[in-house]
Amino acid sequence: MRTPAETALIERFEREKSSLPGAKDARAAAFARFEKAGLPGRRVESYHYTDIRNLMRSVAPEVPVEGELIHSQHVGVEGIPVVTFANGRLQSASGMIGAAKLEQLDAALLAGAAELGTALGAANDAIVDINTAFASKGAFISVPAGEKASLHLAFVDHHDSAFAVHSRVVVSVGAGAEVLLYESHEGPDNLPYQANKVVELLISEGAKVQHIRLNISGNKALALSTLAASLGADAELMSLGFTSGAETSRHQVFITYAGENAKLDLRGTTMIRGRQHADTTLVVDHAVPHGESRELFKTVVDGEAQGVFQGKIIVRPHAQKTDGQMASNALLLSDEAGMSNKPELEIFADDVVCAHGATCGALDENQLFYLMARGLPRADAEALLVEAFLDEALDAVTHEGLREALAERVHVWLSARKVA
Repeated sequence: MRTPAETALIERFEREKSSLPGAKDARAAAFARFEKAGLPGRRVESYHYTDIRNLMRSVAPEVPVEGELIHSQHVGVEGIPVVTFANGRLQSASGMIGAAKLEQLDAALLAGAAELGTALGAANDAIVDINTAFASKGAFISVPAGEKASLHLAFVDHHDSAFAVHSRVVVSVGAGAEVLLYESHEGPDNLPYQANKVVELLISEGAKVQHIRLNISGNKALALSTLAASLGADAELMSLGFTSGAETSRHQVFITYAGENAKLDLRGTTMIRGRQHADTTLVVDHAVPHGESRELFKTVVDGEAQGVFQGKIIVRPHAQKTDGQMASNALLLSDEAGMSNKPELEIFADDVVCAHGATCGALDENQLFYLMARGLPRADAEALLVEAFLDEALDAVTHEGLREALAERVHVWLSARKVA
């Protein structure tokens, strides 16, 4: 039996499919998959810990923005040009920002300049399928071969009643180019809203991308986000996601190796409290030989919050000489806090070096005693240990301003904990 949300999505697609911009075949195929599978619930293994079918009982309307929205000052980073998306729609006109060319997504799809799903590889996901079916707001960004570019994609969600946001950003990085891409996601507190956002990175041969994602969505939000990246030969991607917002969040990452000798450094930092639920799910698909991947995720859970990490490294039969290492570490700051860790390896080749590990525990009382014996109040001692726990993941950020901005988000979270 279909849920009201599933019925509403099916009816909406029937109404709108003829007017959606471009990518007709991709949209139809994606929606056919969704219509067959429905919203993912606990019976779907990858959604066992985050039951979207139950969480999304109804579908909120998408609403336009009147006037201009501006990102909060505390998410801006000096020296990185800002591109603002208001409820998913690119506010600026198409044009150049440094070496990067920006186009409205709908115009790029109609012109055939952009495609949907190229970076997803073999990934199959109902939430992404919904996004693909309805995608019209967002941007197509291209950086030519050999160029350098920095961009801050500021997603600002706002309305005075329940609403929904679907957005898609497709980024094409030319051979040998170097790109710094910073995403920030924010929205109103105390207002339920639904967000389904996808970023696709098409990284060509020898290109280098550093991607930072900050989620400080509103405290009643259902925030669903996806990063899909395709790595060409000798390409390098460092991606770090920082999550402290939303009532329920799920950030999923799909990485496909399309060329040999590509390198991936995938990191995550999650800080949640109260009754928040944060799910990080990733699939790293080594489809060619000589690939290297490193995954390191740190989660701090307080109150009655629940953290989830699901990570899978796949090594295809012909992907010899793959080197993949995955680790998930969680720190529980209360007796009621919970964490579900599920790292996996699927290896179909015999000449590989792969490993995974997961830890979950409380702060070390001996370390706390040492710090408190030297005059630190317990709250300050705990904060110092939490910061040290997270540093290993955050150290991968080489841009000084971004590193400071993320350190400030850690400080803000810990300061609120002291007050509470």
